[in-house]
Amino acid sequence: MTVFSTRCCKRLLSVCLAACLWLAAAPLLAGSIEPQRATLTAAEEGYTLAAEFAVDLGPRLEEAVTRGVPLMFVLEFDLTHPRWYWPSEHIAARRLEYRLAYNALTRQYRLSAGGLYQNFGTLAEAMRVISRVSDLIVFDKAAVKPGETYSAAVRLALDRSQLPKPLQVDALANRDWQVEAKILRWQFVPGEAK
Repeated sequence: MTVFSTRCCKRLLSVCLAACLWLAAAPLLAGSIEPQRATLTAAEEGYTLAAEFAVDLGPRLEEAVTRGVPLMFVLEFDLTHPRWYWPSEHIAARRLEYRLAYNALTRQYRLSAGGLYQNFGTLAEAMRVISRVSDLIVFDKAAVKPGETYSAAVRLALDRSQLPKPLQVDALANRDWQVEAKILRWQFVPGEAK
């Protein structure tokens, strides 16, 4: 009898240990979007943003987009002027939306931004384009004063509210559908006007 109870306890202990390890690893299945770098550069039309992100959708979202579920991404830029005597003054904001979908008939991934679109043979190629932004005009030169310090922030995120309705409910409860999007903040001091 003691042999039986010892085996059951060991088996129960190993099952509990495996379940704990699986639960601990579950948050690792979710994806993440981390900003690597971002810069603002003066151009003729205004200031342009160049940014790079490390994008990992996670296996669940990669499978979903491959099966035809469109994913919406949002690039958000914000520029504020900090003030010690009052809340920060909002200077400029820019929002750009991307739609990533797979077409099973052509076996290509389509990335849309506004009225423009581009097709890609692999998901990795499409994600490479989403993860890099260059020469995006974000505000006019007249919006900032040379020599003053401004606070800039940029973020790329998955817009779960644009998922099909049945998946929105699952996205709230299931960590596999959640992509952690971090914000990159930095100080920006515009140079003298030329």
